[in-house]
Amino acid sequence: MNKQVELQELGYKDYKDTWDYQETLFKGIVDTKIKNRREDANLETPNYFLFVEHPHVYTLGKSGDMSNLLIDEKQLAEKNAVFYKVNRGGDITYHGPGQIVGYPILDLDNFFTDIHKYLRFLEEMIILTLAEYGLKAERSPGETGVWLDVGTPFARKICAMGVRASRWVTMHGFALNVNADLGYFDNMIPCGIRGKAVTSLNVELGKKEVSITEVKDKLLKHFVNLFEAEMKFQEEKV
Repeated sequence: MNKQVELQELGYKDYKDTWDYQETLFKGIVDTKIKNRREDANLETPNYFLFVEHPHVYTLGKSGDMSNLLIDEKQLAEKNAVFYKVNRGGDITYHGPGQIVGYPILDLDNFFTDIHKYLRFLEEMIILTLAEYGLKAERSPGETGVWLDVGTPFARKICAMGVRASRWVTMHGFALNVNADLGYFDNMIPCGIRGKAVTSLNVELGKKEVSITEVKDKLLKHFVNLFEAEMKFQEEKV
């Protein structure tokens, strides 16, 4: 089993371009697994972890309801935002500047073949990271992602999640609000759940800005521990 995970920092990148890139990596892993099965090739499958920040975009998952987007095409354009229907689970979500988006593209045969455990580990990675900032983050029964003040009238979501898995290969992932413009969440019903607020780490800490690099380092530390993985950095392309 290959427990090495290649970290790729994609920077500020268009959602559709990133989605296409994910699909390329995803297909490469799946094709290798198919070859192994058909030809008994015993080739090692790679794993990737992409960090990216997207321009303003709304995405709707396979089971999502289009009515959860509250603005039309003209209003999207006015807000410099775009919209895509995507092939992950979950309903509608928003990505934008000030948000850490992580896409683990893993062959779970290298780790464990349990998609529910995979989702719980991603949530735990976020929960442990936020605990380092003095925040008690939690799961909300029946709702994916990570929340604060669950079970109270002040419940608010700080991290959205939606994944796709096929042949135990994952794609898509999580979006953690760090310095996000929360006004963009007013244009949708977050994850299709009415009456729930959304928050960002900087708001919770009462800071203008939180170090994105610092948060990423904490996330990776907990990811490596939970998945018993070895992180390697993408080699510079010449």
